[in-house]
Amino acid sequence: MIAPAKSLAKSWPDAPDTTGALETLSVTLAADMRGVNAIILENLQSEVALIPEVARYLIAAGGKRLRPLLTVASARLCGAVDNICYDLAAAVEFIHSASLLHDDVVDESHQRRGQPSANDRFGNQASVLVGDFLFARGFELMVASGNLEVLKILAHTSAQITEGEVLQLSLAGNVDTREADYLRVIEAKTASLFSAATEVGAILAGGAHRTALRDFGYHFGMAFQLIDDVLDYSADAAALNKNLGDDFREGKLTCPVILAIAAGTAEEKDFWRATLGAENYSDDMFTRAQGLMQKYNVFDAVCARAEDHAAKARAALQSAPDHPLRAQLLDVLDYCVTRVS
Repeated sequence: MIAPAKSLAKSWPDAPDTTGALETLSVTLAADMRGVNAIILENLQSEVALIPEVARYLIAAGGKRLRPLLTVASARLCGAVDNICYDLAAAVEFIHSASLLHDDVVDESHQRRGQPSANDRFGNQASVLVGDFLFARGFELMVASGNLEVLKILAHTSAQITEGEVLQLSLAGNVDTREADYLRVIEAKTASLFSAATEVGAILAGGAHRTALRDFGYHFGMAFQLIDDVLDYSADAAALNKNLGDDFREGKLTCPVILAIAAGTAEEKDFWRATLGAENYSDDMFTRAQGLMQKYNVFDAVCARAEDHAAKARAALQSAPDHPLRAQLLDVLDYCVTRVS
């Protein structure tokens, strides 16, 4: 098995120590996030006991609340002083959580954030239906904001996420998948919600900086997912909080796989075709997959793509107000992109 991800540090030789960046931003916005969390917990309530049980299991038990944190940070950065951003930040978290519940069912996942996934514990039917409940709660919160532009953005984003999941499903196991197709998947599944989360925050502050925050969120999301896909093949499993190699077992054509296939021999392409998502999965298959990625230096290539998006995110945020939160958001971006170092 190849070395853990810290062997890839050469991709960012001068990267700053930003390991505490997310915690710093969380502390800065702690009072706001308490308000967001209160709304999240309040809106998990239902007379049907299984609904809050499943939802709390997923939402209350883990996660860094990165997306709602970005909504609140964007709103405050752009000058919002009221608390209307709390409802929208909670809506963003509900959309994200609903998509996780549905994804885990589709992917037949058994672990999420270092513990059994909701579908593994409660079953597929409960997970799908509670995901639907969370989507509905999210839309109730959007409507309550009274802002039609925000509703339009988040509704469109919800559709994009679903389209991305369907596209990814249609590409599973197809070794002829192009990098452009993969980028369409992560644009829809990940970058769209990052972009919406930051843009709606700016809109709630008057909208003067919505383009800057939208572009920042989009490129942040693209970089974030590219790095996540590298980590699935190269990170320490405990640090990743999920099973290493989940993408390989599920037959997902992520950027590291696509680049390794493109660079490989006909025999190596046959290996990918036979093993991606194979029912007779073995650790030896995964070890060889890692070896092929190391052979063709695909991790560095993917990291370079992530850094390109990170650079565009930094450039976009330069036109946002000169505020301490701007520097903190840039630190969080740097942390998320340099997780492989």
